[in-house]
Amino acid sequence: MRFAVAAKTLARLLARLDDSKCRVGEVDPAQLEKLLVQVGRQRLADAESLARFHDALLFLRAHPPSRRILRRVESQLGSFAGRIDEFRQAGGDLSPLDEEQVSGIAGTTLSADFHYDQVSWLVKKFPRTVSIDWEGYEKNEALAATLPRFIPLLEDDSLVEPDVPYRRWMEAASGGSGRALGWLVAQFQKLPLNIEAQAEIFGSLELPVRWELGDSKAARTHGKLSVRKVFYQREPLIPRSQVLLAKEFAKPPLKLKKLSLREGEKILDLCREATTVRYRELYGTTRGDPASVFEAEVGRGVQIFLWGLPPERRLPLRVYQAGFTLKNGVPINYIEGISLFEWMEIGFNTFYAYREGETAWIYAQVLRMLRQMLAVSSISVYPYQIGQDNKEAIQSGAFWFYRKLGFRPMRSDLAKVVAEEEKKIAKDPHYRTPARTLGRLAQGHLVYELGEASPGDWDRFRMRNVGLAVQPGMASRFAGDVSDFRRVAGQKLARLLDVHPGSWSPLEQKAFSNFALVLDRIPGVALWTTADKDRLVAIIHARATAAEPEYSALLQAHARLRAAILKLGSSAES
Repeated sequence: MRFAVAAKTLARLLARLDDSKCRVGEVDPAQLEKLLVQVGRQRLADAESLARFHDALLFLRAHPPSRRILRRVESQLGSFAGRIDEFRQAGGDLSPLDEEQVSGIAGTTLSADFHYDQVSWLVKKFPRTVSIDWEGYEKNEALAATLPRFIPLLEDDSLVEPDVPYRRWMEAASGGSGRALGWLVAQFQKLPLNIEAQAEIFGSLELPVRWELGDSKAARTHGKLSVRKVFYQREPLIPRSQVLLAKEFAKPPLKLKKLSLREGEKILDLCREATTVRYRELYGTTRGDPASVFEAEVGRGVQIFLWGLPPERRLPLRVYQAGFTLKNGVPINYIEGISLFEWMEIGFNTFYAYREGETAWIYAQVLRMLRQMLAVSSISVYPYQIGQDNKEAIQSGAFWFYRKLGFRPMRSDLAKVVAEEEKKIAKDPHYRTPARTLGRLAQGHLVYELGEASPGDWDRFRMRNVGLAVQPGMASRFAGDVSDFRRVAGQKLARLLDVHPGSWSPLEQKAFSNFALVLDRIPGVALWTTADKDRLVAIIHARATAAEPEYSALLQAHARLRAAILKLGSSAES
């Protein structure tokens, strides 16, 4: 009976805390502090309550209404690893804290099959707390194919014996229990192979990595960057209804700061920590270029960081920008922008604990920064962001978040569905779009076009179409042999441009080869003007040597190349 009463009291207090955090800036800070004290004194008897209290504290760390509240929040978060340990010692079930919505709390453990780049980084930064998670691992065939190159005499066992104790072999070779992962990564790094080939072989092992977070600074509980000045939330949060993208884009340019290499490395490490503890990996967070990090302080305690890829890890044609946002030093989201000419596809994900914050306003500032850096004017949202294979986005009505900001469907049939839905909403303000209809709307991209954009130009374009258009030529003319295809296409383009790529650097040769494959499918290149051909050569060199924004600017200045690639990627036959 006493336990039931305590559980009801806790549930009531947590509900009040959830409500108060969403109205931070309106709620009396003294009452909020009193509520934090009351919840903090409760015995949190289940994992769900622990996660709920923890994430309310994180929200208030990012949006503190006063210095006293911030100190209280920091104190309670500082003791959270102890709460987790106490809960564990009492026999509590921590498995609900493995879910990505709440993972990464101090005192918990992560386990996942991370990419090679991510594992290499984990081993370097947290060597004592990461290891192979052997429980349930059954990929012995992959170990048998890979480990003999690192472990002498293993084949006398692995080639002929059943039930080979690979864990024992690896621990013996590495010098003891718990050292196998670091040893294995070190052996891979010594292979005479580029990092992509190393990653391919390592990935075949599908080794789960276990990370004991303990009270690490990487845990969500502690992850933050020190800031010079805290923005205290003494006014209501900015709602989506007050955010107008056209108004935001019309504001003066943001002041951009290029970070030093050391500063860039620090920012990328913080982003990797914030995403890894949430089981998230982006191409640009694990492979980002610390020498290319830019920062914009946009107000209200918000800092946005964006960076590109090192030349050796860049995409064949498109520009890639990754990034994340800090609110009072706290990581609250991650960003991915992939562009070609003036068109960009953007991925934007706010971490669960901060979704009741100023998401729309921050999203607008991210778009401002991306536009300023890359001069994009046609901004597209992936279907996944609005609900394709994403149940959570359907439940939250993510489509309407973007629609009310001014995005439109790129497919004409879906535009008609939206028009019908908007008529129903206008007629009945209480009407809600059914999940089935939201699922249908999520089958196509959304786009926001700025004033200088040519409406509809990119509606049928898909980058995948460009690559698929190249394949039939390789299949029919070269029997599917990519080496022959690259050689012949490269020779053809070299003649057309009157260049000698053999004297170029390996990265420039790689960029030249990629463009040669695409231009092989574009008729009439021989008829281009000398100026157009010279600009194309400059673009190819820039792909390998220049910063991504500079490469993007050169692309946008080449109208003929834009028209040709846009046509190729918009073709239904592709």
